[in-house]
Amino acid sequence: MTFVELPGLTVTVDQVLYQPELTAPVDRPHPFAYHLSIHNDSDESLTIVGRKWIVTDLHGGVLVVEGEGVVGHKPHLAPGQSFSYNSFHVVREPAPPPAPSLARPITGSPCM
Repeated sequence: MTFVELPGLTVTVDQVLYQPELTAPVDRPHPFAYHLSIHNDSDESLTIVGRKWIVTDLHGGVLVVEGEGVVGHKPHLAPGQSFSYNSFHVVREPAPPPAPSLARPITGSPCM
């Protein structure tokens, strides 16, 4: 599937918290909680259908995390609406990720 950029669709990282008290696997001992907001400032209604994280650690190691929806939801956003959520990830080294999400306009091609 090919995705195109939709002008006006933005994701902001509202907060990233290092949380060493959370349980994490030995090979990825650094848990981060993150709070994100997806803003639809475009002229189109859209549905968030998935997300993809590409996390690069301090030594160039890459972890790709992707899946359907966001935290179990596929929110519909009319022009001017936002959707906020929080989740967490675990990595080998402290390196918070960027935050793109994938969306599908009601009448158009998939976009980022």
